[in-house]
Amino acid sequence: MAATKAEKEEQGRRKLVEFDADTWAALDALARDRSASFQELADEAFRDLLHKHQRPVGLRAALKASVKSETGKRQTDRRE
Repeated sequence: MAATKAEKEEQGRRKLVEFDADTWAALDALARDRSASFQELADEAFRDLLHKHQRPVGLRAALKASVKSETGKRQTDRRE
C-alpha cells in the first residue's frame, strides 16, 4: 500500500549526503564507540546546529522563542 504525500512528510524527510572517506570512517567509529546509529548521530548534530544558531524546532519551541523575544523587547523599551 503506497503512502500518501502527507503521510510521507509526517514520517520525515530523506536526503542523500556524501562524505569523504576519512569523515565517514570517523563517524562510523564514533557510532560504534557510542553504540549509536548514524541516524542518532545526525539527529544530535543537526539539533546542536539549530540550537547554536537559535533556530526553534517545532511550533512549541517557536512560540517560546517568540514570547521570550517579545519580553526582551518590552524590557528594553522600558529602560529607554
